[in-house]
Amino acid sequence: MRALVTSSRNTFALDLVRKLGSTGHYVVAADTYAGAVGSHSKYLATHAVTASPRFDTDKFIEDVCAIVDEHDLDTIIPTFEEAFYLAARAADLPEKVQLLTGSFDKLARLHDKGSFQRLVEQAGVPIPQTVVVSNEEELRAAIDRFPQYFARAVFSRGGVGLLTNTGPLAGRMAVEDCHPTPDQPWLVQPFVDGPMVCSYSVIVDGKVTAQCTYSAPEQWAHSTGIAFLAEDSTKTLEYTQRLIDELDPHFTGQLSFDFVNHDGELYAIECNPRPTNGLILLETEQFISALQGAVDETIVVEPGVESEISAAVLADAFTEPVKHLGISLHDLIHVHDIGAGWHDSFAMMWGPAALLHGAKMSHGKREELLKAMGDDIVWNGEPISGMTPQDAAALEDVHAQRI
Repeated sequence: MRALVTSSRNTFALDLVRKLGSTGHYVVAADTYAGAVGSHSKYLATHAVTASPRFDTDKFIEDVCAIVDEHDLDTIIPTFEEAFYLAARAADLPEKVQLLTGSFDKLARLHDKGSFQRLVEQAGVPIPQTVVVSNEEELRAAIDRFPQYFARAVFSRGGVGLLTNTGPLAGRMAVEDCHPTPDQPWLVQPFVDGPMVCSYSVIVDGKVTAQCTYSAPEQWAHSTGIAFLAEDSTKTLEYTQRLIDELDPHFTGQLSFDFVNHDGELYAIECNPRPTNGLILLETEQFISALQGAVDETIVVEPGVESEISAAVLADAFTEPVKHLGISLHDLIHVHDIGAGWHDSFAMMWGPAALLHGAKMSHGKREELLKAMGDDIVWNGEPISGMTPQDAAALEDVHAQRI
């Protein structure tokens, strides 16, 4: 395989680069800034900088095509929401290259939380009661229906922008700060109590070839995970296969789902149609075999496997030392860092570059930093420059399929 890995700023993108490069594959990493951690792994052939897929889509596609042609690549592996821009412009990519993700219409249906809830319902997977609201008056009426509520935009991610009156994020966002519209509606659900459980899957031609289910014992600001512990995959594997069967029996790519474990029942919350940190918990040989479809049965990560981003765990320990310091120090001693065994420490030294990139994107607003770290590679449901009429129609159909 001669692969381009995009959005190399992500730790799981770095892990993907390491897994591919260490097994003899030719790997090029790319992102919108030069300091992305995955662009500095010793397992790369080289790295490149592209335009922003969100803010300059045409130039981004031009840059990707140039990288593919220069290095004679045969595969593009997106690791974040640039997948939508690449899928919408797939016809403009070199014919020789395989885009390792689903078609635009399928990705959009998974990403829009409203249409995803409809898909989950049709697949027979449990979901919380859900109301879609398109203005502030509807939002207030919906949250009044539930003594404990949880609301977020249909296009949101990373635990940012959540409205709730329950749990550690209660009151972090005011109703007055939420502005649903018909184009950018919000979901309102009763707050489902229980730990979050995440899954990561490799899918080849409609079949799950690898499955990792994991929790995040430690999170940065109650949002993105920084420590990962493998959990039992029996139920998530069943639900993932049901969802793929309903969505597209020939789907190929990487999908990640979030569930809440409420008294032993898993409720599907959302889909990230891309890899997430569960990838890190797969052994290299497992991942490569799954990616190539060279398995007789689904590879499943055994419960108890764990890893962490040690630098982030240490930093988090000192943001709330009373709450986190003891647990974090225990984890730092006993849990393997994501870089353990790779002898590739130079890559993670570029970690602060992501913070600088986020600070630049957020114009110095500290509260916006986490959101801004991915602001130039996200997709929030807007029409994409150069998309085909068929995909534009599919996008309208996705809106019509909201629950």
